[in-house]
Amino acid sequence: MIVGAVMVPHPPLAVHEVGKGEEFKIQNTLDSYHSAMQFIADLKPETVVIISPHAIMYRDYFNVSSGKHAYGDFGRFRAGGVAFDAEYDELFTRTLTALCEKEDFPAGTQYDREKMLDHGVMVPLYFLNQHYSGYKVVRIGLSGFPLSMHYQLGMYIRQVSEALDRRTVIIGSGDLSHCQKEDGPYGYRPEGPQYDMKIMSTMGHARFGELLEYDPVLLERSQECGHRSFVMMAGALDGTAVIPHPYSHEATFGVGYGIVTYELSGADDARHFLDTYMKKEEERIMQKTAGQDPYVSLARKQVTEWVTKRNRIDVPEGLPAEMLERKAGVFVSIHEHGDLRGCIGTIAPTRDNVAKEIIYNAISACAKDPRFTPIREDELPYLDISVDVLGDTEPVLDRSQLDVKRYGVICSKGYKRGLLLPNLEGVDTVEDQIAIACRKGGIDPDDEELMLERFEVVRHV
Repeated sequence: MIVGAVMVPHPPLAVHEVGKGEEFKIQNTLDSYHSAMQFIADLKPETVVIISPHAIMYRDYFNVSSGKHAYGDFGRFRAGGVAFDAEYDELFTRTLTALCEKEDFPAGTQYDREKMLDHGVMVPLYFLNQHYSGYKVVRIGLSGFPLSMHYQLGMYIRQVSEALDRRTVIIGSGDLSHCQKEDGPYGYRPEGPQYDMKIMSTMGHARFGELLEYDPVLLERSQECGHRSFVMMAGALDGTAVIPHPYSHEATFGVGYGIVTYELSGADDARHFLDTYMKKEEERIMQKTAGQDPYVSLARKQVTEWVTKRNRIDVPEGLPAEMLERKAGVFVSIHEHGDLRGCIGTIAPTRDNVAKEIIYNAISACAKDPRFTPIREDELPYLDISVDVLGDTEPVLDRSQLDVKRYGVICSKGYKRGLLLPNLEGVDTVEDQIAIACRKGGIDPDDEELMLERFEVVRHV
């Protein structure tokens, strides 16, 4: 059973042999770390599950480290003498993997390739070992999946802990924003301190439901490190009353370090946050689709038909004439819980009309985007779908002719081509727009032979 949880950062500099005195500049963090580890020691856990952003990470799979044990040291931080040989809880790992396979959930040891411990694990172990010993470790990485799936994996961790009757503590390892000072290693962005203030309030009051609703743009622009770790930890505490004990927050070096411990105090049916969130999402999508225009309705109909039956639909009757008579390039974009889930389109028309263009591209977006696994039937109630109908392209002679809100951009060099739609969240400058489009096309944005084109779109949501 889960007996407690802690949220901690993982700055290697906090290790004396690495910091060589610099660590005293974050003395509040050091003191809080020792308090948090003593909290764990007092719980006498048999198993410590450490969720680390620096363990091996796949876009479409959660890696659970396998084997009997793992070695690691701080050699890359010039302190190779500080080493660890962590014993893994093999039964816990096997049981968790088996449960995920049974539930058709993409997590386990199938693709485990990294046997060395990462610093997201070693920093917590460095402090824990000064207060406690005799425990076994389960190391779990993050993924590119939505926050809701990280929470779900936390719920599976809890289920395994209860099935094995293991006294288990969860460590959510993660730094906060990395862009809080101009002289810090990542510079300054206003979203840095904004995220830290918000996350410390969320975690300091154990309002775990908020974790699932953070703006993806804030998460990206704040350059946070541990949000998904905290979400998974929260999932392991689903349905449990907790007493949070916030200890400290610092950003002395431009990176946020926050420490909170969670004391458990019985069941609480009001804290099934994933259930609440999913119901809200389903209701939101239902309300949105009730008034959807025919472009998006057609895309959604095709996505549903393909995911459930693998059928391509015929062009339905009753569509507006413009969808049947016009030819144009079309992009179909699919988001789930705020995260991109698939986006495929055509720059120029390839079908008889816009309606057919939508049908074919909707299939590709939900099933053939190489960046994502095909959409599953259980995801259908939570999908946001938009359709962009592209206007004619025109050459750009000077970058001043671009506007990220109004125009999409096509970057070309020889046979290579990259496109980015206009008015996307998180793309605020022309330079960002060109850089992303070039990256998609495998093009150097500073190449003298780079050719630019612009186009306008009509976006249907």
